[in-house]
Order: sequence, then structure tokens, then C-alpha cells
Amino acid sequence: MQLGPKGEALIKKWEGYSKDLGDGRVQAYPDPATGGAPWTIGWGSTGADIRKGTIWTREKAQARFTAHVGEFAAQVSKLLATTPTTQNQFDAMVSLAYNVGATNFAASTLLRKHRARDYAGAAGEFSRWNKAAGRVMAGLTKRRADEAKLYGTKS
Repeated sequence: MQLGPKGEALIKKWEGYSKDLGDGRVQAYPDPATGGAPWTIGWGSTGADIRKGTIWTREKAQARFTAHVGEFAAQVSKLLATTPTTQNQFDAMVSLAYNVGATNFAASTLLRKHRARDYAGAAGEFSRWNKAAGRVMAGLTKRRADEAKLYGTKS
């Protein structure tokens, strides 16, 4: 499966496009939970090439987002194997994985419940992923509610 438009919109909504310089460029910003690493740019892109002072064009940020989210979609798709999954469920899970990391998603109870076809139970697991650096974050709580809502939307 590939990320659909609803999933892309959801990720972009919550990742935001912070530190837009207003001239078609964007600057890296520190992780809100740590005040430092990982440095992030565009719509939530991280990596060894992103650090304090990094500046990209909007086009570069979009290209990186497209490639990066594609990697997460491929990982989530592989983890789901043959489990029946709607596009909305998939998009919500890719959004979660994009934010918490594929390794954390792979070990999650949410994924285990989804693969067991306990879709209601899986939907309830999104709310557990609302902490960063051990603290409940209001933005993550709201993001998880949006992801759970998309996960449970029929079409």
C-alpha cells in the first residue's frame, strides 16, 4: 500500500512547516521535547544531514518528505503483510510510524491488535502514544485523536 491523500494531509497538518523563512526556504528547528536533537526540517524530516542552521528550499523539503514518507509506508505495509487494512487505517498507521519511528511501531500493541483484526482495540491504542521525553504533550494527544479518528473512518 501507499500513503493516500488523507494520510499525507494528516502528517503535514501535525508536522507543520515550522521555521518557514517566508522566501521559499525553511530552516531546521530543534525537537520540541529535547530542545536539540533530532533537528527537524520541512514536514518532520530528520537525519544526519539536518542540524542547527540547515536551510532548504520548499521543493527540497517536499522531495525529502515524499521519499521519507514512502519509506515509512513501505515499512508499515511490510509489517501488515496480508492483514486486511483499509486505506484510512493504513494512512493513520503510517502517520503514527512517521512520528514515533518504524521500530517503535513494529513493536507496538497497536500493530499486534490490528494484525489480530481487533480493529477497535487497535484504534484505542493510538492514545497511548502521546508522550515525548516521558511527558504528555498536548499536540501529540490531539494528533493521536486525529489518527484514531482516521483509522476508524470507513471511507
